[in-house]
Amino acid sequence: MSITGLLDYVFKKKNEQIIGEYFKMLDGYSPVFTSYSGGVYEMDLTRTAINSFATHCSKLKPEVTGTAKKRLEKILQFKPNSFMDTSKFIARVATILECEHTAFIIPIEDAAGELAGYYPLLPQHCELIEWHGELYLRYTFANGEKACIEFERVGVLTTHQYKDDLFGESNDTMKPTMQLIQTTNEGIINAVKNSANIRFIAKIANMLKPEDIQKERQRFTEENLSAENKSGMIIYDNKFTDLKQVESKAYTPNALQMQQIQENVCTHFGTNMDILQNKFDENKWNAYYEGKIEPFALQLSLAMSNMTYTPRELTHGNMITFSANRLQYASNTTKLQVSTQLFDRGLINRNGVMDIWNMPHVEGGDKYYIRKEYTEVGKLDEPEDYKEPEEPKEPEEPVEPTPEE
Repeated sequence: MSITGLLDYVFKKKNEQIIGEYFKMLDGYSPVFTSYSGGVYEMDLTRTAINSFATHCSKLKPEVTGTAKKRLEKILQFKPNSFMDTSKFIARVATILECEHTAFIIPIEDAAGELAGYYPLLPQHCELIEWHGELYLRYTFANGEKACIEFERVGVLTTHQYKDDLFGESNDTMKPTMQLIQTTNEGIINAVKNSANIRFIAKIANMLKPEDIQKERQRFTEENLSAENKSGMIIYDNKFTDLKQVESKAYTPNALQMQQIQENVCTHFGTNMDILQNKFDENKWNAYYEGKIEPFALQLSLAMSNMTYTPRELTHGNMITFSANRLQYASNTTKLQVSTQLFDRGLINRNGVMDIWNMPHVEGGDKYYIRKEYTEVGKLDEPEDYKEPEEPKEPEEPVEPTPEE
């Protein structure tokens, strides 16, 4: 699909009357979304932290509560737009948010003007403008084409929000760490190159011209260090003295420095190395979920609910939520304990137990069961076979037989 086709698909033909008109910026400050030279997504460690977060968030399950726009549930659960399935859509939003600290989600409408999906936008291509007293978000495509949409219809997610009332901050605080990563990588590369190139040091016995030194170096290399020398011996004449072999030592960066870099990256992105290397247990996963994934799921739920429903629909309980199976990484002992305790008390059904164990649902699994040996607290002193006396019934008046009887 061409850029123009993408523009028509995402923005349709709405607001064409204001495209090309005079736009007035909101104020003197225009937020510019830029990343550290090359971007935090261009470094291996920072990209791993971002991708790990986006991957875990992509497993969130969208659910629609309420009767309004119920058809959106299947759209959200399978394909929010023609280019992304649900997993890619959520991962895309999470990645943009981590890289730029601001993410925009715009609605997609069908031919009848009804809401038919959602699409994420890169914030560095967006700007906030005012036209006839209303706020708009204007987006610039790669070919220079522009389109805009009412800002109140846009879902906005932010992190590290401070100076600007609407958008998050930049990644400037990561510059020292990014420079350390770049310097360390360059140091490793250069050290490996030097250790691989220089293998012998020789002192020339006689005075030679620079061009003669170059020729002797070339001759010595071809005769002794090439693959043609199958004897394993190095023979040299009296032109060289003090021929010494240079031991090749592997260069390893400073361990404390590397640890500091890892801690800086993990602190900035709210993660740890066990999460990045998939070595976490249920306790570390629960901490990561509480501190990182759940806030994202809550903010995404609020942003998409507010852009989808009217205030009246929200008042009547309509909303979009993103949930996750928090017991996904729990140990089998914990899963068994939770399954039995909650199932026996009627808090979850059989399909709920299947979800805990990542198993498919079964027929009739929506029924709830509860154990019958439980009793009310106020009846603990009563014997098990005790029955409350029935209230005495008033004697029925005798019915006189009729003459026919």
